[in-house]
Amino acid sequence: MNDIKVLLDDDEIPKKWYNIQADLPVAMAPPLNPKTMEPATPEDLLAIFPKSLVMQETSKERYIDIPKEILEAYFRVGRPTPLYRAKRLEEYLKTPAKIYYKREDVSFAGSHKPNTAIAQAYFNKADGIEQLTTETGAGQWGTALALGCSMFGLGCKVFMVRVSYDQKPYRRTLMKLYGAEVIPSPSNLTVSGSDILSKHPNHPGSLGLAISEAIETSLVADKTKYALGSVLEHVLLHQTIIGQETVKQLNKIDTKPDVMIGCVGGGSNFSGFIYPHLGDQLRNGNGTRFIAVEPESCPTLTKGEYKYDLGDVAGFTPLLKMYTLGHDFVPSPIHAGGLRYHGDAQSLSLLKNLGYIDAVAYNQLQTFEAGALFQRTEGINPAPETSHAIKAAIDEALKCKQTGEQKVIVFNLSGHGLLDLNGYEKYLDNKLENNINDAGSR
Repeated sequence: MNDIKVLLDDDEIPKKWYNIQADLPVAMAPPLNPKTMEPATPEDLLAIFPKSLVMQETSKERYIDIPKEILEAYFRVGRPTPLYRAKRLEEYLKTPAKIYYKREDVSFAGSHKPNTAIAQAYFNKADGIEQLTTETGAGQWGTALALGCSMFGLGCKVFMVRVSYDQKPYRRTLMKLYGAEVIPSPSNLTVSGSDILSKHPNHPGSLGLAISEAIETSLVADKTKYALGSVLEHVLLHQTIIGQETVKQLNKIDTKPDVMIGCVGGGSNFSGFIYPHLGDQLRNGNGTRFIAVEPESCPTLTKGEYKYDLGDVAGFTPLLKMYTLGHDFVPSPIHAGGLRYHGDAQSLSLLKNLGYIDAVAYNQLQTFEAGALFQRTEGINPAPETSHAIKAAIDEALKCKQTGEQKVIVFNLSGHGLLDLNGYEKYLDNKLENNINDAGSR
């Protein structure tokens, strides 16, 4: 029974974040200033982010201390989180594989996002900032940042992708309860949003456009900075608390993972989950396979180009070398709103390009089927984003059923789906569409 639920004591929480940049086999290509096309300097980034986060973004130190105030906040929102074995799912699949999942759904915000939202709110407050602006897709990031800002006494303004704003009304209710202002994007409050609405009045919105609106707002407001929930290296850094806990929990039951899986929008939950283990593999070799899972309607890692591209529509961000579908890409309005981003984190893209990470894509119906099966067997309602990882875990377990291999499969349960029940209701009523749009729209 000791491997059904693996817990860590409070004093076992990691005291440092792990930085993959210290162990990359080759250096990442530098971000470029979009105006000069020269490598971006720390000063370029200071217009958007506080100094402490810019220093983390560019650091090559393997470990970075977590301030005691952030550790205390982590305790308050449920860290360390448990690792579970999916025995009932294994029995249903009749697989010899062992399936484990790391439960990031147990935070106050219902996802992994507070791991960086709390950190970003703390560092901004320490640097004298009074308000943060951001974007959100499905609402998990906006909720997490609203939580973080409420914990450290900051104002919070969230531009929520319009299709998710309409699909997920209770997400915006949560943000408002934490004290945030929530605006559907595109909006008429910014030049970026107004330009799009003048051409496309019914535009469904995109994360790239919402980022433009949030950054534009931060640039014209006093003591205001922008906070990003994924893609950038300091965000992935904060999320490595997930993977470090997972390493400790697997060690407790003397288990080594053969496969580690996570869903990918920009890369924060997946990278935070696998990087501590991947870093060990880069240094010492351990033979684990890492699988990134994305929607067929937004296939950045499986069909995107590895090249320099902007992180937003209006061109406020530096150019990053990453897998991208183009910064003006508008994906289908699938319910996994957190996976509707046109690009991926630089380090994740580099590692994928070098062959250290595999990627697969599924359509919306496949992932909802997997999520529904997981709820029937394990009792937990997963977020539509997380159901992508569950689908891949199921497929890997069924391969073991065919081969007889007793592999250990571990995935990150990045969030719950209790505020996504509208999508599940459509699935149960056979009204859910695949929303596959491989070419995207521009």
